Amino acid sequence: MTRRGWLLFTAMSVIWGIPYLLIKVAVKHVDPPIVVFGRTSIAAVVLLFVAARTGALRPALRHWRPVLLFAAVEMGGPWLLLTDAEKRLPSGLTGLLVACVPLFGALVAYLLGDQTALRPVRLLGIAIGLGGVALLVGGDLSGGAHGIPWSSVVQVMLVCVGYSIGPFIISRRLAEVASIGVVAVSLAAVAIAVAPLAWIARPSHTPPASAWWAVLGLAAVCTGLAFVVFFALIAEIGPTRATLITFANPAVAVILGAIVLDETITLATVGGFVLVLTGCWLATRGQASAVATRERGLAAIPDMP
Repeated sequence: MTRRGWLLFTAMSVIWGIPYLLIKVAVKHVDPPIVVFGRTSIAAVVLLFVAARTGALRPALRHWRPVLLFAAVEMGGPWLLLTDAEKRLPSGLTGLLVACVPLFGALVAYLLGDQTALRPVRLLGIAIGLGGVALLVGGDLSGGAHGIPWSSVVQVMLVCVGYSIGPFIISRRLAEVASIGVVAVSLAAVAIAVAPLAWIARPSHTPPASAWWAVLGLAAVCTGLAFVVFFALIAEIGPTRATLITFANPAVAVILGAIVLDETITLATVGGFVLVLTGCWLATRGQASAVATRERGLAAIPDMP
């Protein structure tokens, strides 16, 4: 990798490790629909401009049906669930749980006809990864002062399901459409869909500045700027290597949660993190879709926090 590639990789690892912290700050004062609307609407303005300038907007609009499906399973549903879950979950733990996406991706690949997706080594990876989840959640349940509601954990697992389905929609239905156009239109669609919910959930009192800054940071940095940098990273090092940032994001989320929000890092946190990443690595070993993605030159979109 070139020096530019390393700089872009490091930037993305940090940028997509920050959202969990910002979401946690925002949901203390505003409801999830407002956070999601602010994030998608502001980011959509940035990316629609970029997509229009690069000629990627019209092809995405011509494929509006799969684009809307992608928007629902990769952004709309997951971001509402994730934001609501963080009202009760620590930001670092949420980031670690979202790292389980490759485990669900292996299951989805099998259901879609990839008979090699559940080879023994991948089944072992899924088992190890789920063991890491149990250690993470169990450690907080037994050692935390407030406990972790299982309903919130289930919400994050549903987020992982949505994130694991999204890339298959891209590869099967939108392989010939530039990813920047797909993302831009998807963000705009989610903003429009969530707008009525955000209006209903509008606060009766003006939230503190920290909440608005958190939403603005989510939109401008962690979504709008993030995708511009991410597509530059793909152009520099290729889509397969670019998706490896998903292994660095959780560590950033845990560290920021500990430094900024005084969240506790326990032995269970470290052990669960190692087990989850080991499981993900085993569950995706030799994954054919990654090679096919690289050969097509498709800008693969990883799980977006």
